[in-house]
Parts: sequence; C-alpha cells; structure tokens
Amino acid sequence: MLYPLRLFQLAKTHSKAFVALLCGCLLLFGWIALQFGWTGLALLILPAAYVTGGYESAREGLTTLVKEKELDVDLLMIVAALGAAGLGLWRQEYYLIVDGAALILIFALSGALEDYAMQRTDRSIRSLMSLTSDTAQVLRSGTEASVPIDQLELGDQIVVKPGELIPTDGLILEGFSTLNQAAITGESIPVEKTIGDEVFAGTLNGNGALKLKVHQPPESSLLRRVIRLVEQAQTKTPPSQQFIERFEHGYARVIVVVGILLAVLPPFLLHWSWETTIYRALIFLVVASPCALMAAIMPTLLSGIANGARQGILFKNGAQLERIGKVRAIAFDKTGTLTTGQLQVCQVIPAVGVSSSEVLQVAAALESGSEHPIGAAIVQAAQALDWSRATDVQAYPGQGIAGSWRKQSVFVGTAAKVNQSIADLPVELVQFADSLEQDRKTVVWVAQAQQVMGIIAIADQVRPEAARAIAQLKKLGIEQIIMLTGDNQRTAHSIAQAIGVDQVYAELLPEDKLHIIRQLQTQYKTVAMVGDGINDAPALAQASVGIAMGVAGSDVALETADIVLVADRLEKIAVAVKLGRRSHRVVKQNIVFALGFIVLLIAVNFAGNITLPLGVIGHEGSTVLVILSGLRLLRN
Repeated sequence: MLYPLRLFQLAKTHSKAFVALLCGCLLLFGWIALQFGWTGLALLILPAAYVTGGYESAREGLTTLVKEKELDVDLLMIVAALGAAGLGLWRQEYYLIVDGAALILIFALSGALEDYAMQRTDRSIRSLMSLTSDTAQVLRSGTEASVPIDQLELGDQIVVKPGELIPTDGLILEGFSTLNQAAITGESIPVEKTIGDEVFAGTLNGNGALKLKVHQPPESSLLRRVIRLVEQAQTKTPPSQQFIERFEHGYARVIVVVGILLAVLPPFLLHWSWETTIYRALIFLVVASPCALMAAIMPTLLSGIANGARQGILFKNGAQLERIGKVRAIAFDKTGTLTTGQLQVCQVIPAVGVSSSEVLQVAAALESGSEHPIGAAIVQAAQALDWSRATDVQAYPGQGIAGSWRKQSVFVGTAAKVNQSIADLPVELVQFADSLEQDRKTVVWVAQAQQVMGIIAIADQVRPEAARAIAQLKKLGIEQIIMLTGDNQRTAHSIAQAIGVDQVYAELLPEDKLHIIRQLQTQYKTVAMVGDGINDAPALAQASVGIAMGVAGSDVALETADIVLVADRLEKIAVAVKLGRRSHRVVKQNIVFALGFIVLLIAVNFAGNITLPLGVIGHEGSTVLVILSGLRLLRN
C-alpha cells in the first residue's frame, strides 16, 4: 500500500517529468508496433502519446489564443505536430506520425528540464523559509511554554538552548554565545553575542544558552523582511523581459504568416512537391519558435537574485539587478551609512597620576542613570570595568551631570561647567580638547572631589569597511563617489578625506539630497543612492537604484529602496555591481546564442538537410542550454 502511495506522491511532485516519461513509453510502443506491421495498434497508441504529452501545451496555447488573442509557442508546437500526423495519414507514411509524437515528447522533456533547472534557482530562496521556527520557548510565571511565533508579544522572554535556531529577532538579556549568521547576513565566521546585543531570527545558536527579549513584532523580523522582499522580486518582470514578451507576440504572428507562405508558394516557385513543402513548413514552425529567446533573461535574473540573497544582498526585482550593473556614480548618506550612526568613546585622556580606567569608572557611574546618547556611549565603553551607580544624581541640561560616588562629589560635562568650580584646568588637557573638537569630536570633562580626572572624546565612528568598500567601487570603474549629509562641512570633509570620497555635499535637508541626485542623473545617467534613514527616503526613491541598510535602516528607507544590504556591509555594494554586470553579460550571450541558433536551424531546414525530430532537438536543446547558461549566476 505504501509503495503505490509513494509513487503517486513522486509523480505529483515531478508531474512534468512523469508526463514526459509516459509520453516516451507510448511513443516507443507505437514505434515498435509499426516495426512489426501492427498499424492499427500503432494508430491507437500514438494518439495517446499526443494527448499525454501535448494536452497541457494545447490547453495553455488555446487559452492564450481565446482570452488574450495572442499566439504562443505552445500552440505552434501542437500545430506542427498535428500537421506532421495529418501529412503521415494522407501519404500513409506513418513514420511522420512518429515524428510528430517525437516533437511533442521532446517539447515535454524540455519543459521538464526547464522546470528542474528553475527549481535550482528557487531552492536558495525556499531554503530561507526553512530557517523560520514555528514555535518559541517563552518564560511565563517562571516556567517555559511553547508558544507559536505569531502569538509572541513585545516584552516576552524567550529561552534559546545551544544548537537551536533563534526563533525571532530579540535582545539578549542573559548569556553569551557565538551565532552562525551565514544564512541571513552572508558572514561565514560565527559572531560573538552577549548581553544587550541584537540577534536575528533564523541564525543558529552556538554552545551558550541565551535568554532573549522580544523587542519588535515577529512579522517585522529581519528574516521575515528578507523572505517578503525575495518573494516580491520573483513576481516582478524586468523591462528587458517585458520587451522580449512583447516581441514574442509579434514574432509568433510573423512565423505563422511566413509558415503559411512556405506551405503554399514553393510548389509554384521552386517546383517542390506538396508533401515536401508542407513538411518543410512544419519544421520551420518548430525551429523558428522563440523558446530559447524567451528563456534568455528571466532564469538568469532569478539566478542572480538567488545568489544575492545567499550573500546578504536583496534585490526587490530583476530590473534592479540589471540596473546596478550600469551605475556610474554612487551617493552615500553619512550618518548610519558611512558611519555606524551610534556614538562611541574613541579616546580617553587622563590627567597626570590618573588612569584611563579610573576616568571611565567615574563617568560611567554618573552616566548610568542618564538616557542621553553620550551617556550610553560612556556606559558601553566601561562595561568591562568594576563600578556602581552614583547617587544624588542631578542633571544640568546642556552642561552635564553631577552626583556622589564613593562619598565624593563627581561631575561629567562641559569644560565651561567644570571651570565654574575648578579655576585652573590642566593646560595639556585643554590643548588636547581643542584639537579633538577641531576634528569634530565631542569632548566630555570628568572631575572628582574638585580635581580634573581627564577628558573623554566621543564621536560617531566611521564604519571599518567604508574605505575598503569605496576603493573596491573605484576599482570597478565607478566614476564618482559622493557623500550627502546634513552634518557640517568640516566634519563631512574630514570623513570624506579619510575614506576616499570624491565629492561632498554637506548641511543638506532631505529635499536637498533629492535635488542633488537629480543633478547627478543629468551628468551620469544611472546613479545609486545608499542610505538608512527616513530623511534619505526621497533621494532613495529618486535614484536609479536605491540601496538601504538592512539593520540600521528605517522601515521607510527599506520600503523605498530597490536593494537591501541585510547585514549593513558596505563591501556588498561592489558584489552587487559585479553581479549586475555578470547578469547583463550572460543575458547578452544568451540572446545572441538563441537568435544565432534560430537562424542556423532555419538555414539548414531550407537546405533540406533536417528532419522534424532533429529540428525539435535543435530547438529545444538550444532552449535548455540557454537556461543552464543563466544558472551560471548561482555560482559566486
């Protein structure tokens, strides 16, 4: 009982291959019957082969003809096969019926091979779905309960054991572990995560147990966004494919008209027999059909999209994969794109007789009660040190914060506020502070018991990979790298010079960024914009290709952009450009090959050196080769 059921499931999963196999068996039995002279049996079996292998193509072709008033390749194939059968019955040359059945068989085999080839493209995308957990272990009233992912609520605490998939995005409350993020971000090396770090759904936990807090709805998780974006990409047709489809409809009409002329004129003009004329006209219908041309673009672009998804680059549709390869200039937002967008302690300069650790301890003790971004940066820098919260904390807006720590008064803030209680500030520290402020860093002074402890420099850090990413883009021939920022000129030029940006536009409003993108498009035609914030959305929408940062990016930026960098890795932009150029190159090769093979088959047909089955093999073989050529983009 199990074996027939398993066979049925297999036939359902691989329906096209099963139909082709059944059609092939019927064709073989019909041919054997003809060889033994059992003509009646052959004339029963061979029509069954026609129906089995050609039913779906006939149904689709007739549906297109009736509903859309368009001819398609499926219908041309069926007409050619039926024409061969009719000619065979008329002349009582029954091998022609076998030729027609062979045409349908090869067409069915080609469909099965195309289906299999396209499954390879889909496999990378479907594998994302397998990363989603159905349930999560939630702590409620001190006990663990298995809760469906869709029923998780903000603030829920989740337990993740070693070796388990992270069920949804969350913040680590307890524990330390290494996470394999390769499936989501494309990073091959596991990443260490500890308290306060964000983890992503679909990543694999290492050897440590973790307790997570749900900080956003599960449907907003990075993995869910990835899946939605890739699904959108599969359903949208790029302009080049739309052009090919329009071309096919007109081309099919031309083929039918030329086919009719070839079936009528040669006996009068070339003195061919009617049998030869009709047979050559049928072969022409087969070899001139644009199947290979139709398959030249979409399999290639879908393969590129799947490859990009595997490397942490999400293309929302094939059009953007085509366009990114043509980009000549790229504009970057500064904050959150070229920089991390988060304040960090970049330098601690202690006074004489004081250590850097002591300066950070005092500052963190005070700032631990503050919600100010500067305070958060100081506390983050002092995580590894031993300190406790200060008491009697009092904030002075715009000036600093004061309190008591270890029974001594402490203060963290501006030089002017410190100078009110300490008349003489150390000259060396004043000089250091002036130098740091000239580099557009924020300087915080730290004092304890009426003594200056030191200064702390805080700044938005340039992403470590920014300079390398820009160098890679220039190496690829990108003509101009531009920075767009609302920050002041001095800071913008300082960062631009450090990372190799060619041109800087500073002190911009969101609408200013949009106008500059328009100006760049008049000069460079195809311009990409890379951003992360709500203020970047107008420029992302205006750009030829909008690229958003997947982790740092706002929802508006992610919705507006055409490409999303899942892990915020700027070097992936160069990978996307190379992938776009490869796809453009492969599409061109496919189109040239497809057209060239059609011309070759037509020429051989007129020379009279080709049979109907050979014509079908040449036609369908070229289609399969074009699809397999497109699948080359699955390789990195």
